Amino acid sequence: MFADLAFSRRLERAEGMACRQFAEARRNLFPDSGAEWMECAGAYAVFDTVDSPVTQTFGLGIFEQLTESALDRIERFFLDRGAPVQHEVSPLAGVVALDLLCERHYKPIELSSVMYRPVALPHGREHAGIGARLIRPDENRIWGDISARGWAPDHPELLDRLRQFGVMIAAREQSLCFLAEQEGQPAAAGALFIHDGVALFAGASALPEFRRRGLQAALLRERMRCAFEHNCDMAMMVADAGSASQRNAERQDFRIAYTRTKWRLCGS
Repeated sequence: MFADLAFSRRLERAEGMACRQFAEARRNLFPDSGAEWMECAGAYAVFDTVDSPVTQTFGLGIFEQLTESALDRIERFFLDRGAPVQHEVSPLAGVVALDLLCERHYKPIELSSVMYRPVALPHGREHAGIGARLIRPDENRIWGDISARGWAPDHPELLDRLRQFGVMIAAREQSLCFLAEQEGQPAAAGALFIHDGVALFAGASALPEFRRRGLQAALLRERMRCAFEHNCDMAMMVADAGSASQRNAERQDFRIAYTRTKWRLCGS
């Protein structure tokens, strides 16, 4: 595997599709939400809610050359909905695309490491009393609650919103959700989204009182096993550049494909 343009297209399309399906899940569950998406110049523009992290574009400039007219249309899509205009941009989009963003008064607001590794059957044994499994159809809300409570210690004011996010992730098409348990008690949650042979690992969190017990490792192994059984050849993760999450992924043999930049239109 080489981190070239074709490689970036696969990775960016997988994450873009995951966010597109998230918006569709919100629209199905909450028809009045206004959640919507469109494709323009090969990129997906996704509107979830005004302040949702899903509200942005994916794949800008890597499927088609970025033009003024394409940016006009994409910007109008977000601005008409009262949302900021934000783009996750692969460095493989090239200097011309980045130069155009600068001319249009965008600024960089975030850097993330896009990581990958080949999919393979996992090895190693889990800690005693710990296991991970796919959730049952009636466990969507349980999964959403565990996921939210795992993230909430850093953002307690967002607990209810995180629970709602979890429910929609569980309801999203092409999304597989997993629980890790200690002695049969759910204590960690993680998700897997599959598209075009790419397995996107996302959303893993553990309840604070159960951390550092091997639950995250159990989730990773079970999701990798599932990706293998679904004939995926590539596993993907995204983490803040230089973060603990990036280091943990690298310990699990993920490699950095490239560093991606999120751009925001000033004043939007």
